[in-house]
Amino acid sequence: MNVTQETLDLIKRWEGCRLKAYKCSAGKWTVGYGLTTAAGFITVDKDTTLTQAEAEWYLEQVVAKFADQIAPVITAPITPPQFGAFVSLAYNIGPTAFRKSSALRHFNAGDLDKVPAAMKLWKKAGGKVVQGLVNRREDEIKLFLTP
Repeated sequence: MNVTQETLDLIKRWEGCRLKAYKCSAGKWTVGYGLTTAAGFITVDKDTTLTQAEAEWYLEQVVAKFADQIAPVITAPITPPQFGAFVSLAYNIGPTAFRKSSALRHFNAGDLDKVPAAMKLWKKAGGKVVQGLVNRREDEIKLFLTP
């Protein structure tokens, strides 16, 4: 399934774009739209810088990669907004964590009413609740619930 522009815009809004590397709230070196070494494209360290064009390119590449990684584990019928919400969640928590999430488990079981609460569980970074993650989950849930 393709990722919609609405999904990309949501990710951009919550990740923000910083062209010089910084340490995120989880203590990882990050650049562009939340790009870390874990995405598998470049090694991000304190000296990493990107141009705006590079940041946009990496965002598209990572989103496509993560979408391809989570699509096979979604076994129930899914709408584009639901998929977009899951891609945004996976972009933030990583595809491995997403694959193990109760949000996915509830979705695949057809328990759609349990998915929003399961998504809300992903609100911590560095062991602490981060208001930005609470807010991001609310936006992802709104997207998930879009008819």
